[in-house]
Amino acid sequence: MTVTEHIITIGVIALGTMLTRFLPFIVFPADKPTPKFITYLGKYLPPAIFGFLVIYCLKDVSLISGSYGLPELISIISVVLLHIWKRQMLLSIAGGTVIYMLLVQLVF
Repeated sequence: MTVTEHIITIGVIALGTMLTRFLPFIVFPADKPTPKFITYLGKYLPPAIFGFLVIYCLKDVSLISGSYGLPELISIISVVLLHIWKRQMLLSIAGGTVIYMLLVQLVF
């Protein structure tokens, strides 16, 4: 890439980042109530996304061959237990991922 292309690329990335950061404050100002549809999405979309993510991650797991889904089951249980214990989503996800990778790489 030339210097001009680098500058244009950086400019477009900066503009896109600024747009995504500032647009919600422009569209939904603080002095107006949040629309009910946006509140509905904020309440129900995160659990739906997690549900789809779980389904996507488990869609190719075979219960009749290989490791019989044991690494996945152990990891899911560890995520649930970590979340019940600490109530921190990032810790639960990271802990489950680390446990899964260790099981796949070292045990199964």
